[in-house]
Order: sequence, then C-alpha cells, then structure tokens
Amino acid sequence: MHVVVNAATSADGKLSSRRREQVAISGEADFDRVDRLRADSDAVVVGVGTVLADDPHLTVKDDALREQRRDAGEPANPARVVVDSTGRTPLDAAVLDDAATTYVCLTESAPVEQRLDLADRAELVTAGDERVDLLRAFAALQNQGLEQLMVEGGGELIFSLFDAGLVDELSVFVGPTIIGGRDAPTLADGDGFVADFPELELADIERLDNGVLLRWHVADEAET
Repeated sequence: MHVVVNAATSADGKLSSRRREQVAISGEADFDRVDRLRADSDAVVVGVGTVLADDPHLTVKDDALREQRRDAGEPANPARVVVDSTGRTPLDAAVLDDAATTYVCLTESAPVEQRLDLADRAELVTAGDERVDLLRAFAALQNQGLEQLMVEGGGELIFSLFDAGLVDELSVFVGPTIIGGRDAPTLADGDGFVADFPELELADIERLDNGVLLRWHVADEAET
C-alpha cells in the first residue's frame, strides 16, 4: 500500500481558520493537480471532522479523467474512506451518495444504531475499541484491493497516520495568505511529537498559482 497525504495550507501552516470553515487557499492550477491525484488513486481518505466541517464529495471533477479511469477498467471515481471512530458521519453526507463505494472505519464502541444506519449506505470496517486502529483498518482496505490511498485531511487524522508510520509521501500546497490563530487547525494536530520526529526527504519544489507546491518522501525509520 502507498499512502500520499495531500493538503493546502496558508503560509503560516494553517488548514483553516479557528472557525474550521473552508478557506480559499488554492487556485485553479492546484485544484487541477488535486483532481489528477484523486484520479490516480484507489481511494480518497478523510477524517470525520472533515466530513462534518466541509461535507466534501471526494470525486473526480474532470470528465476526461473519469473517462480515463473507465477506459482502464476502473470505476469513474475512486473509493472514499471516512475514519470515524464513533459513527458520526451524517446519513445525508455527500460521501455516502452512489457516486463511488464508501468505506467507513469504525470502532467496536460505535453505537449499534449508527452502525446499522451507515451499513445501508457504506461498507463498514471495524478496527479498534475506542479509536480506529489505523494499521488494522488500512490492512483491511488493502485486502479490498485499495493500494494507492490519497489522504485529504484533517490535521488530527494526518498526525495519527504519521504516528502510525503509514505515510509514504506528503504533498503540500502553501498558499499566499496568513490565517493565524492558536486554535486554527494545522497540517498535523493531535498530540504532537516530542521525540522520534518523522523525517522527510524533499523530492520536488514547484511554483503553482501564487504559491508553492512542496513534495516530500517520508524516510524509512531504519534510515533515520
């Protein structure tokens, strides 16, 4: 399995404002890049916080890219994965429509009623007791044939994936704006590291729109 984290941040590293509402950071060139990355992926992954804040559809927007997927024998859109420990995904969420298969990763402690309701609209992956065990969940997704995963946030999930050693690449578009705010979400929130920080190897720098795209490979632990 290959896991690519993709995000857009302000120049000061924020994903959004303290209100956790969508903020226009990227331009058209980056939107096109993200669409191509989705089209090249087997699944797009987000945390439930992103679903609740943005209600994303997580589908390929460009007709030509969807047609290329069909020509290759793939569904028009990649699968969608929501990491949702307690089953908070709204039943009318855009990611639960019929545009693509959706997997919801839950825990054993998720309420039965929510599990039953979500099972009517998505494939359920149960991994962990109180929090989703990402290693087990991603292993289950791989068993479903999902090898190339694109993670689109949010910061809590991204930190947890780095903490679990599951990230292979990180792509960040840094936009020309300042958001600020001690309570505004950052690229990697969660508990944070105090030692054994993940090491990144810079792979590419590209000017895009009025910002910059940075691509890193995550170094193997054995090499750091």
